Amino acid sequence: MKIIVPATSANIGPGFDSLGVALSKYLTIEVVKEQEEWFVEHDLEFVPSDQYNLLIKTALKVCPDLRPHHVRMTSDIPLARGLGSSSSVIVAGIELANQLADLQLSDDEKLRIATEIEGHPDNVAPAIFGNLVISSYVNKKVAKIVTDFPQASFIAFIPNYPLRTSESRGVLPTQFSSKKAVAASAIANVAIAALLTGDLVEAGKAIEADLFHEPFRQKLVQEFYPIRQLGRELGAYATYLSGAGPTVMVLADQAKEVALKDAIDALQLDGESVILTVDRHGVRVEA
Repeated sequence: MKIIVPATSANIGPGFDSLGVALSKYLTIEVVKEQEEWFVEHDLEFVPSDQYNLLIKTALKVCPDLRPHHVRMTSDIPLARGLGSSSSVIVAGIELANQLADLQLSDDEKLRIATEIEGHPDNVAPAIFGNLVISSYVNKKVAKIVTDFPQASFIAFIPNYPLRTSESRGVLPTQFSSKKAVAASAIANVAIAALLTGDLVEAGKAIEADLFHEPFRQKLVQEFYPIRQLGRELGAYATYLSGAGPTVMVLADQAKEVALKDAIDALQLDGESVILTVDRHGVRVEA
């Protein structure tokens, strides 16, 4: 049995902690065999291989009496880069418990559990449902809307250094004036309405006008400004920080994806660029 979970790109500008899209990088968990102790086979540095691995910790939180197994974990989602690596593991752990214990959890139940563990739904929701998901977590209740992301390409520049979410959150203000909060929410409303109606030009303007987090986080990612400038010169819809960063995401028409990638590569920045597409399925299980 294999469990496959997509990467995710959260926030998308002003959709702070509530907006995310599933993308075409993947975590795969293969259940090898039942055995006496948990063993997670992987090639990641500083990641536990026993019951303290986040995958197993999550599965045991869902179902504490699971029988131990040898599982194989492979992933092309880079750690601490703003592409939902930890969320993908949480979603995989919930699905692992669901399958091994035949819990028959609904997707909404998976989302509730994942959000309780992660603290907010912006990454875990698209990892479960695929596509674009607008969600909220208020008073321990989750709400979500799943919809198709308009046809577009995501050109991701993934730096060769990590940026921990805790560090990235540390630069954010602790409060906004009511005037600024209204303005920031209005921008988010326009961004989401434009995405829902397929107007990527207007969506792009609103994405780049975020007031919630990007003005404070962009200084942590030195590659951001030259890439945004390139995006504007080459007609991209928007450039934004994926999640907490440091991945810089360029949203563009599919006809421009190669030119944008080539232009980013020509900057010779410390990292790699990849062209990604929207994953429409979310977490899935293969026999």
